[in-house]
Amino acid sequence: MLETNNVTINFGGLIAVNNVSIKVQPHKITALIGPNGAGKTTLFNCISGVYKPTSGEVILDGQHLEGKRGFQINAAGIARTYQVINLFWKMSVLENVLVGMNSRLKASFWDSLLSTKKKREEERRIHERAHELLQFVHLDEYADAPAASLSYGKQRLLEIVRGLASDPKVILLDEPAAGMNTAEKAELDILLNKIIEMGVTILVVEHDMKLIMDVSDYIYVLCNGMLLAEGDPDKIQKNPEVIAAYLGGDE
Repeated sequence: MLETNNVTINFGGLIAVNNVSIKVQPHKITALIGPNGAGKTTLFNCISGVYKPTSGEVILDGQHLEGKRGFQINAAGIARTYQVINLFWKMSVLENVLVGMNSRLKASFWDSLLSTKKKREEERRIHERAHELLQFVHLDEYADAPAASLSYGKQRLLEIVRGLASDPKVILLDEPAAGMNTAEKAELDILLNKIIEMGVTILVVEHDMKLIMDVSDYIYVLCNGMLLAEGDPDKIQKNPEVIAAYLGGDE
């Protein structure tokens, strides 16, 4: 579904990501883990168009995306969330979800200006879909509330829903459990599996190892910008190099 081939990005003399190749299988949860500064979010930024890789390939369903802009990559089928929550704070919860549908709208400028039947039908359809997605994460009762009024955990869920609103093939989740309490993490565990059931593939960066080991089908480990290990959760938990990278010192 999604792969990177020898992706490298330099910032001056710093090699932030160095020849990283990963494969994300369809309808699976693939995790990207590693210590702080390992290059995980930088790789996400290369995939989603925030950065242009210095070299290497990003391929979605056979389509090369390296060098394309973020909106083009979203239209191709990749959505993402951010390490730091990035919502439109003064807009309503519903409006945040509607913004996520922008790349899928078909009505033209003139349809909007003249409020044609095509535009009215599209408006009705996207509002219905937005409410369905909010119901999916139990946020529909907050549809008219400002996004800033939600609790931290609900803001995380809203950002995920906004990503799903673009009807992606793959969604990149950057530390979705950050700041969540135990109960919210348990709900997130269930939600990730529901997203897979929807037919959306997940690539997730996360530091909560219990969550990662519970939900992941396959794991890649980055360290100092390079791929350190890969395998299923059981294999990764027993890998001495991974243990050393996280805990420091010799194995």
